[in-house]
Amino acid sequence: MFEKILVANRGEIAVRIIRACKELNIRTVAVYSEADANSMHVQLADEAICIGKAAASESYLRIDRIISAAEITDVDAIHPGYGFLSENAHFADVCDSCNIRFIGPDSRAMNALEDKAVSRMLARKAGVPTPPGSDGIVENEQDALAVAKRIGYPVMIKAVAGGGGRGMRVAHNDISLVKGYHTARGEAEKAFGNSGVYIEKFIENPHHIEFQILGDHKGRIIHLGERDCSIQRRNQKVVEETPSPLIDHKFRRLRDKMGKAAIKIAELANYTNAGTVEFIVDNTGNYYFLEMNKRIQVEHAITEEVTGIDLVRCQIMIAMGEPLRISQGDVQIKGHAIECRINAEDPFDDFRPSPGRIEMYYQPGGRGVRVDSHAYAGYTIPSAYDSMIGKLVTFGKDRREAMDKMSRALGEYMITGVKTTISFQQAILQDPNFRRGVYSTSFVEQLLSGARRELIEQKG
Repeated sequence: MFEKILVANRGEIAVRIIRACKELNIRTVAVYSEADANSMHVQLADEAICIGKAAASESYLRIDRIISAAEITDVDAIHPGYGFLSENAHFADVCDSCNIRFIGPDSRAMNALEDKAVSRMLARKAGVPTPPGSDGIVENEQDALAVAKRIGYPVMIKAVAGGGGRGMRVAHNDISLVKGYHTARGEAEKAFGNSGVYIEKFIENPHHIEFQILGDHKGRIIHLGERDCSIQRRNQKVVEETPSPLIDHKFRRLRDKMGKAAIKIAELANYTNAGTVEFIVDNTGNYYFLEMNKRIQVEHAITEEVTGIDLVRCQIMIAMGEPLRISQGDVQIKGHAIECRINAEDPFDDFRPSPGRIEMYYQPGGRGVRVDSHAYAGYTIPSAYDSMIGKLVTFGKDRREAMDKMSRALGEYMITGVKTTISFQQAILQDPNFRRGVYSTSFVEQLLSGARRELIEQKG
């Protein structure tokens, strides 16, 4: 059993990890930047060490400072959460060289899956379909144009590293391809320190379906069902739910097929710990591998609600060398869960970030309602990081009950002092197409377009 774990992250995921550790009677160490001195994870941890200035490059991305904090506090392991260093193979190797357990996959598995272009080749080896595209990194705009000519427009330009919608552009012709190619490279270099991009066929109006997997050190890998993450804005997830209404209503046969595909990809990479295999599904039921995220996901909470399995606890136990105590046959999906990401953004001003001091904070509760957040009244949301305030999760015996609970909970969620996306989330929950489960990755764009038209008509 680990005696002490350092949490190399901030915000709601740091709080989530600390809670799991407390339930396992494991002491925790928080690291924080100067901007996060009053953050909730600092207050909840048993020990806390400041590792630098507000900029992530001077704090949460500084491997040397995090390792120094770990050695000073004599921890057994480091949990990286998501983002920051969570998918950094070098960081995992440094932890190993310092005899500190990294709570996540080892560097070999990370390296096998880190480059999205390389992971596409791994998927093809596993017999899993991938969208047509380049064989690897596209080195120049001439090669990009050649790939686009071969597979046909529209195409997606994608960074080989990182995620969160950064380093991604859609092109519908040669002019937008050349512009998007250079823009995506520059954005990827700034965000991930890697300017490499590849090109694949853009599947219009697809569904974004991902499978949660767990793997232990004995080679056993299972999946815990799918999550539908199609409600996105600028390639960043807004609402997630499980099970997927698309799979439930139209393509039930895909659940087993895609689940086995996810496991096969993880097996070829000798994957351990928690991970997520992401796919897109078109309207005719064809599915394609997108990428594998080698960490806990923001939306892991909804999988926990429908399976009853604590994923962060599993991560820690696997890192300690414990085998999985459940087989694929033991996994049962019961009920329905929905997650809304509540961000400090102004939905009426193109979702401009709204950092600042929270004056009043009241989060909803009641049966079937869960809030994972690090916010509180008097807390100042820094401008240096992601604008997420928290994740609102509801659980019901079926999708309708989960939606009704979410609508009620959003109405109870009260935050003043900063702008939030609560009203935007309410509009999604009230939309007839969302209520019917009829949506794709273009849903938010269509919803916003309709809202703008309505506003113009009202003003007219």
